[in-house]
Amino acid sequence: MADKLHWLDVQDIALELLEAHPDKDPLAVRFTELKALVESLPDFEEQPGHPVNEKILETIQAMWYEEKLDAADDEDDDE
Repeated sequence: MADKLHWLDVQDIALELLEAHPDKDPLAVRFTELKALVESLPDFEEQPGHPVNEKILETIQAMWYEEKLDAADDEDDDE
């Protein structure tokens, strides 16, 4: 990924989180932990003037959960 991820790149962040933490349950992750997980992604860089808020974290968490479900469905289809 050439460009850095920013807080509004919620879909890309969700995919990166799934890849980095495949065994984590997204719905069991608190927002404080989620924020730290996103900030620790190698492709993430916070933009000045674009802080994160609860709505963004909720969206990332929901998309991460959906991506995890999709990945599990894909695995089931392969069997």
